[in-house]
Amino acid sequence: MKRIKRRRLRPWAFWVFFLLFLSILIITITILLSWQQDNKKTEKLTKELEKIVKTTEKNNTGELINPPEEKTNDYWYYMSVPFLEVDFKELLKRNPDTVAFLHVENTNINYPVVQKDNNNYYLNHAFDQSRNSAGWVFLDYRNDINNLSDNTIIYGHGRLDNTVFGSLKKVLTNSWQQNKDNYVIQISTPKENMIFQIFSIYTIQEESYYITSTFYSEEQKQTWLDTMKTRNIAPIDTSVNTNDKILTLSTCENNEGGRIVVQAKLIRKESR
Repeated sequence: MKRIKRRRLRPWAFWVFFLLFLSILIITITILLSWQQDNKKTEKLTKELEKIVKTTEKNNTGELINPPEEKTNDYWYYMSVPFLEVDFKELLKRNPDTVAFLHVENTNINYPVVQKDNNNYYLNHAFDQSRNSAGWVFLDYRNDINNLSDNTIIYGHGRLDNTVFGSLKKVLTNSWQQNKDNYVIQISTPKENMIFQIFSIYTIQEESYYITSTFYSEEQKQTWLDTMKTRNIAPIDTSVNTNDKILTLSTCENNEGGRIVVQAKLIRKESR
């Protein structure tokens, strides 16, 4: 009977595999340490901003935006939501790119919003403009917060530690959706305070349609609005029409290109 000879791993092959494994291990550890360090920096910066940002709530009526005739519409329920007013002096000193302050009920989203002339810079820069993989909460470069487009878009990374837009995933939970008081978004700018009413919450694979900022006909906008409403997974039935100014919050859901999207319409504002 013939003996089956076992192939031995040649010495050079062993070292190639060993070095490859070692390189992958070192790269992985470096990425994890960098990610952890960026998280700590973001958390520290967020706490610093919480101390310097002065916010107050105002119950002024303000200007009603596109009110529905039906008094049973939830639009009227949210008329009692107070405006969020922010003192921007210190924020603008720290970062002249500051354009607004955003608050989403029952999440950790309570952040100043920044804007550059592109949508890349604040993907990897923090509020203090230091390099940071956590990025920051930023307004789409195509938008003007003082002259709202058909659709105003705000982005932020979906961080696992719930910083930036990481806590936006709460809107997908049953407990968050069952609380009617959660369906409002407060925005303050140096010129205006605004209240938005949420009409659609959903997840979707990466695309550009939902972040269309301007429409060139009522028909085009109505088709878009119908599509956005159809995607909604939350137990709400908020009416929207082509006269509404829309706010879109967008973050990553996973590493495969998934997105968590929250869309709301402007219902009240006041000049400062």
